[in-house]
Amino acid sequence: MEEYYEQFTEWLTSLGEEHNVDPLTLGSLYLISKLSFFTLLGFVIKNLRAKKPVTLLILFAGLCFSIPYTYIIIAGRNISVWIYIFIAALFIYGIYSIWRTVKTKREQLDAL
Repeated sequence: MEEYYEQFTEWLTSLGEEHNVDPLTLGSLYLISKLSFFTLLGFVIKNLRAKKPVTLLILFAGLCFSIPYTYIIIAGRNISVWIYIFIAALFIYGIYSIWRTVKTKREQLDAL
């Protein structure tokens, strides 16, 4: 089992060096961004219930969602075109997901 872990670590490190992206930094950014994203989404729902403005919170949630992918776009080198297409698809899905969540909660609160 240890041998598989070492092989995976070596593969990940070599992939990071090939594309000029530090896997540890990317993983940290990903974890922090997703925790921040869901926390801010919770605040959006809380503010919707209190009938307070949510625009700024939605913008910050979108920013948090995009941090690791922006790191790949800025720092990455020799990255395949399909990765950029995948990142664009993730951005589109993130925008749709935030919009759908806010719309659903707003409709539920208006029904009360």
